[in-house]
Amino acid sequence: MLWAALRLPAEATAPPTDALRGLSLWALQFTPRVALRDEAVVMELASSVRLFGGKRALRDRITAESKELGVVAVAWAPNSIAGLALARAGVESGFRPGLTEVLDRLPMQTLTAGRSHLVTLSQLGCQTLGDLRRLPRGGLVRRFDSSLLSALDQAYGLRPEAHEWLSLPDTFEARLELPFRVEVAPALLYGARRLLLQLCGWLAARHAGTTAIRLRWMHDAMRPRSADPGDELIVRTATATRDLEHLCRLLAENLAKITLQAPAGDLVLEALDVQPLDERSASLLPDVVHEGETLALVLERIAARLGPDKVLRPVLNADHRVEWMQHWQPASQPLPRRPLPATDLPQPTRLFPEPIRLAMSGPRPMYQGVLQLLTGPHRIEGGWWHRVEGEDGPCALQLQRDYWLALSPHAGALWVFQTRLDDEWAWYLHGTFA
Repeated sequence: MLWAALRLPAEATAPPTDALRGLSLWALQFTPRVALRDEAVVMELASSVRLFGGKRALRDRITAESKELGVVAVAWAPNSIAGLALARAGVESGFRPGLTEVLDRLPMQTLTAGRSHLVTLSQLGCQTLGDLRRLPRGGLVRRFDSSLLSALDQAYGLRPEAHEWLSLPDTFEARLELPFRVEVAPALLYGARRLLLQLCGWLAARHAGTTAIRLRWMHDAMRPRSADPGDELIVRTATATRDLEHLCRLLAENLAKITLQAPAGDLVLEALDVQPLDERSASLLPDVVHEGETLALVLERIAARLGPDKVLRPVLNADHRVEWMQHWQPASQPLPRRPLPATDLPQPTRLFPEPIRLAMSGPRPMYQGVLQLLTGPHRIEGGWWHRVEGEDGPCALQLQRDYWLALSPHAGALWVFQTRLDDEWAWYLHGTFA
């Protein structure tokens, strides 16, 4: 299990506010297993690692983007309770050197269930979770409520957790209270970017994009009588998108043309038009991981784009003659189901288009030195059924060869054969090994 705990400042989440809700919406783009736990959003990411480029890439992205949403600490652990405890203590990972060793050193206040018993536990000499874990379990249950021991076991992975997973809302509307009063419209982009980051996460979870967004701002309560309670700006795009930087640039250009009637203190962002986003790769070979296509579908689509004769794939034949063990066919055609020839002799990785006749040193063939025959002979006979047009009419490609695995002093392992049907026996080089 791989859990991430994203902790917001305690004052921003008691009671739960728009900041916690917005963070959870953003987190749903990575996994549907997102839950709220006190002042943090926790999410289970084990099944999402491969989809986002591995653990390191996923960690870097979550850490970087969550900071823009006000997250003060990110921790990784095998369960959510341990992750929250680590985030409160400022410890990033609970995997090294081990979860038990890391948790044993954490102070008592990092465990939510222990916060109401801090005075009593302190009088018992419990300053860390390790001190609490070493107390008799029966005494803990009798003296404190059962939730303390249950939470302790869950943190150490001795008892399963139960979560109430968050669901993705059908519409997007996010609110943000600005940390200061904004008097010029371009400065609204500071808070609007955080809302746009939440919007892009929500769109990614829905596999969708937007062509229209509305940014509303509320003026200060001490505004002049001539000023309206608030104002709004609608930004539209030509095509559906969820590109954060593109939306920020469009919003910045439009805000530069606006003059605020009074200082603004609150922002609200809405997605007006949401459309399914058909993501396509710009490369010739599509990204199978993100598009979810099999290799056969990819080859069929490329063949339709370039022509059936431009995309070929190798197909094995049920033929023991080396030259005809493989042929190329259009990728859109189905693969034939034929029994394949079996041999115990190693097969070359490179086969020459035409065999090269070798020089002889007495009875032994030569290629960059006299060859040493290692394994063989592997006799191949046949081909009477394979007829081609010759100068004198149709003729059969009848072969009789003895193949050997040979060793050259300078060229390494070679694939050679000796003819048996010719008037004069000869040796040929037919392939090499990588």
